[in-house]
Amino acid sequence: MELTPRQLEQFDRDGFLVFPNLFSPSEVAVLRQEVGRLSRVDSEEVVREHTGGVRSIFRVHETDGATRSPAFRALVRTPRVLRPVQQVLRDDAVYVYHTKINTKPAIEGTVWQWHQDYGSWKRDGCPRNTMATFNVMMTDTTEMGGALYIIPGSHKLGRIEPVYDESTSYKFWALPKDRMIEVLRSSPEPIAVTGRAGTGVLFHCETLHASGHNLSAEDRWHIYVSCNTVANRPPVRADARPDWVVSRNTQPLPIEDDRGVLNAA
Repeated sequence: MELTPRQLEQFDRDGFLVFPNLFSPSEVAVLRQEVGRLSRVDSEEVVREHTGGVRSIFRVHETDGATRSPAFRALVRTPRVLRPVQQVLRDDAVYVYHTKINTKPAIEGTVWQWHQDYGSWKRDGCPRNTMATFNVMMTDTTEMGGALYIIPGSHKLGRIEPVYDESTSYKFWALPKDRMIEVLRSSPEPIAVTGRAGTGVLFHCETLHASGHNLSAEDRWHIYVSCNTVANRPPVRADARPDWVVSRNTQPLPIEDDRGVLNAA
C-alpha cells in the first residue's frame, strides 16, 4: 500500500490517518484467535487489570519469548502497515519499538489517560520525534466501547513534559491535568476513532490521544505497532525499560508477503 501525496499532507496536518476495512474479516479472525491464546499466557509481558482481566499484551511481533506470535509477526511486515509508516517517517529503515495489544474487557476495561507516546519515548533516549504508531482494530469499535480519542493537529504542539500516572494497572507517563485542560480548551474537538474490525489508524508520536472506559457488553481489542527509525534508536542504558517495552532488536524491518497473516494461520 502506498500513501498518496494528499494522504501524506493530511497526516502532516492532522497527525493521523484512518484506513477503514484495511484488513479482511478472515485476517481479523486469525488475529483474534491469537489474542485469545496469548491472553492465557502467564508472563510479565501480559499486564492484567486489578480484576484479573487482561489489559495489555506486549512483544507479540518477535520469533522468541512467551508472547511470540507468527500472525502478529507477519502483520507488522505487511505492506499495508509497514509501507505507510516508512512514508510518514520519510525513512525506509524502520523497526518496531514495541507491539502492544490493548484488550479492554467488556464493562471492566479501563481508561488510558491523555498522553503523547513521545512523552515516554524521549525519556527512553530517543533523540527525535521520528516515530509513529499503527493501530489495527480487531473488534468493532464504538465510543461506548472505549474508542481511541485523538486531538487533530495536536502533534504541532511539540512534546509536552508528562507526569507519571499511577491511577491504572499499567503505570505510564501522561499529560498533567491542568495542562491537558488548557489544550482541550484551545484545540479542535477530540475525534472518537470508531470503525469495524479491520480498520487501521496511523498516528504521529506527539499526537495527543486517550481512550475511555469500556462500558459496552463487548470486548475491545486493538493492536498497536509502534515504530522508530533505526537512526533514532535509543542507547541501551543500565536503567532502560525492559525489552518488551523498548525493543533491543533495531534491525530494519523488511516488507514481506501481504498475505502473511493468513499464511500464519
